Amino acid sequence: MEKQPCVYLLASKRYGTLYTGVTSNLLKRVWEHKTHSVDGFTKKYDVTVLVWYEVHESMESAIKREKSLKNWNRAWKIRLIEETNSQWRDLYKQLL
Repeated sequence: MEKQPCVYLLASKRYGTLYTGVTSNLLKRVWEHKTHSVDGFTKKYDVTVLVWYEVHESMESAIKREKSLKNWNRAWKIRLIEETNSQWRDLYKQLL
C-alpha cells in the first residue's frame, strides 16, 4: 500500500493508550511509529500497534475524518476498533 490517504488508530496494547493519525503512506508511517524514528506522543507512550485504518479517496476527506475522530470519546473509538478487529491484532502485518 503506497500513496493512499488513510486515517488510522494505533494502540499501546488492548484497551491501552490510543493515537489517531492521518497519512498518505500508511505502511511507511506505521513503520516510523514502530521504530520510534520520530519524536512525539507515540514514541513517549510506546503506541505502535495498528488496530484500525480507513482508506480515503482524497487527503482532504482523510483529514476531515481524522479531525472528527479526534473529537470522539474513548468508548466510541474502542467500539470502532472492535467492530472490525475485536482481538486488537496488529494490522500492520497485513500491509506487508
